[in-house]
Amino acid sequence: MASSKHILITGVSSGFGSALAQQALAAGHRVVGTVRSAQAAQAFAATHPQHAHARLLDVTQFDAIDAIVAQIEAQRGPIDVLVNNAGYGHEGILEESPLADMRRQFDVNVFGPVAMIRAVLPYMRARRRGHILNVTSMGGYITLPGIAYYCASKFALEAISDTLAQEVAALGIAVTAVAPGSFRTDWAGRSMQRAPRSISDYDSLFDPLRQAREAISGKQLGDAVKAARAMLAVIEADAPPARLLLGSDALRLVRAKLADLERDLQTWQQLTVSTDHG
Repeated sequence: MASSKHILITGVSSGFGSALAQQALAAGHRVVGTVRSAQAAQAFAATHPQHAHARLLDVTQFDAIDAIVAQIEAQRGPIDVLVNNAGYGHEGILEESPLADMRRQFDVNVFGPVAMIRAVLPYMRARRRGHILNVTSMGGYITLPGIAYYCASKFALEAISDTLAQEVAALGIAVTAVAPGSFRTDWAGRSMQRAPRSISDYDSLFDPLRQAREAISGKQLGDAVKAARAMLAVIEADAPPARLLLGSDALRLVRAKLADLERDLQTWQQLTVSTDHG
């Protein structure tokens, strides 16, 4: 087994966070998991009394994050790995979705992870080692009607991960953006926030998509435990990748998106280069 690591994972109550925490604990790592209720904290700590520790934290409590990370460092030891997993999906036609929904989506999926990163970086930078995993989505590469706010948040986190990786590479800190496809988690079920429908012009486009998403919930191709094992392999790797897709659907859809992009680049290449000073 690789050397034991101290891993901080946000959102360990369900989904990828829960699966990764349990796989990491089984492999001999120490895990601090953030949860949002005392009951969830007790349940997580009970999974492995010696190596599992919970911290109450909603990642949108930005002012509390620095103190909690400092407390973990002081009480539990150096944080080797941060996994920004906490997040949720918003579904809704853009015209029907209030701006408040977008702000909440970005608070959880973007500002929360950035606040966590900013809190751990001084410690990792001082030690000249560390690894940050940001759980994004294939929705950080591709889009579908009805999830504009979600995809926007994941595109943003992908860009942040890519930029951060360049900023900290020389400091001994690795950054990996992990982009899952469709997995059997609560993402499309109870965790999904759905905007009310109000404009009939979108019915023929959106209603079948919403129905299909609801129908597939719990039947997706991806296995969350296998995803957790893949993330653990990245955590234990000597030279982890800057980005990793999870799931054959993600691989297929992202490759198709890249092919579409290349076609557009080729088709409009002459107009593109015509704008240079000449």
